[in-house]
Amino acid sequence: MLQIDTLTDVAQQMQMATVEEPVQETINLWTMASYGGWIMIILALLLAGAVYLFIERLVVLRAATQEDKTFMNQIKDYIHNGKMDSAVNLCRAQDTPSARMIEKGISRIGRPMQDVQVAVENVGNLEVSQLEKGMVIMATIAAGAPMLGFLGTVLGMVQTFYNMAQNASGVIEMSSLSAGMYQAMVTTIGGLIVGILAMFAYNFLVSRIDRVVRTLEGRTLEFMDLLNEPA
Repeated sequence: MLQIDTLTDVAQQMQMATVEEPVQETINLWTMASYGGWIMIILALLLAGAVYLFIERLVVLRAATQEDKTFMNQIKDYIHNGKMDSAVNLCRAQDTPSARMIEKGISRIGRPMQDVQVAVENVGNLEVSQLEKGMVIMATIAAGAPMLGFLGTVLGMVQTFYNMAQNASGVIEMSSLSAGMYQAMVTTIGGLIVGILAMFAYNFLVSRIDRVVRTLEGRTLEFMDLLNEPA
């Protein structure tokens, strides 16, 4: 009987321990972000702006590279056959930066070669500036988001020390410090996430723009060589 009573007591103690075991609460992303305060709203707006700029520039750059591989060969044939109107129409049908650049050069045929080259290069520079539209904003987001996160960290630490100073009893309770500590940590994480994403997006777009620039330079050389060919 003593053994049975002992086993019964052990079973009851295990059951009580199981019932009294506290349940750990998990924190989701939205709850964590809400602790960051108003700075998280600014970071969310910056993230939305960076995503919009990335998608918009990506569409523009993709359209800028969609060119017929036989474009320059057709231009060469039209110019050699004296069909300038057909060459201009082909450029307008392509509607790409390099096509608009070549169209400008065709309109200057008959003038000194230096004038033709300057006209083509000017249009190329304008096209590049259009491709780079919004890139300054993207770079600003990449650099500014981490700084805003660090600002939130400083504000959170100030709030933490303020709560400590207001405690006249000298006993520090973690619950009174949690708001400031959460803000300090969450805003840093948010700022770094936005800044890292914007930085990678900026560098990716810059690489795509450089590719288009090299294409424009190549088209300029091809066009000028075409004009310099003997009749």
